[in-house]
Amino acid sequence: MPVLLQIDFTFPREMMGEALTQGAQQLARSITQEPGFISKIWTENAETGEAGGIYIFSDATSAQQYATMHQERVAQMGATNINSKIFDINTELTDITHGSYEIK
Repeated sequence: MPVLLQIDFTFPREMMGEALTQGAQQLARSITQEPGFISKIWTENAETGEAGGIYIFSDATSAQQYATMHQERVAQMGATNINSKIFDINTELTDITHGSYEIK
């Protein structure tokens, strides 16, 4: 059953926007190789100094393993106040609202 993983954290403003886009290309590619990974939406708010992502994984075990590893990784990149939550996806309602939770 697919799950949604939400990760957010405080992140240095100067490392967001174009700096993150250019600096995280390899990271983005590596994320696609994680077990159970389906998709990620990258999030950032330079005004509040917050960043993170919304991920879809094929199962909760894969999502939890990734969250544990990624929390350590972003901390090494300068993130603080790191939070993560895993949610079940109501696929029937998500289908109605055109949400995507499958590999394309």
